[in-house]
Amino acid sequence: MKLKTRHQLSTQFSMYSMTDIVFLLLIFFMLSLSFVTATGLSVDLPPSQTTHALTPQVSVTITSELDYYVDNQKITPLQLKNILQTKLNAQNNILLLQVDKSVPIEHMIKVADIANSLHAKVSVATTILTNHGT
Repeated sequence: MKLKTRHQLSTQFSMYSMTDIVFLLLIFFMLSLSFVTATGLSVDLPPSQTTHALTPQVSVTITSELDYYVDNQKITPLQLKNILQTKLNAQNNILLLQVDKSVPIEHMIKVADIANSLHAKVSVATTILTNHGT
């Protein structure tokens, strides 16, 4: 005696659940990319004729709004000496100074004086000035 079953097994693969997962992942990544912020600071560097590449240990940035950053972390000018003392060591004590060209020179001199008192070498970041046709 042969019994009939009402439900038969299907051998076809349904792609509906797979497309749902793909669309959910797509929406997740599109939304998460909008939360990513840029890591670089916007600084308009002054131009220079010559260039010399160094590998700095610490980077100090002063923006046009007179915000101070050490290695892309915002600090106050009063914290600068203490932070530089902890970050600079005797092996490679090179400080890269990135100053917006609209910032008064006394801010750059202040950072250079602190670095000099810590026996660090100071390198000033500039953009390369190109000569077109001269």
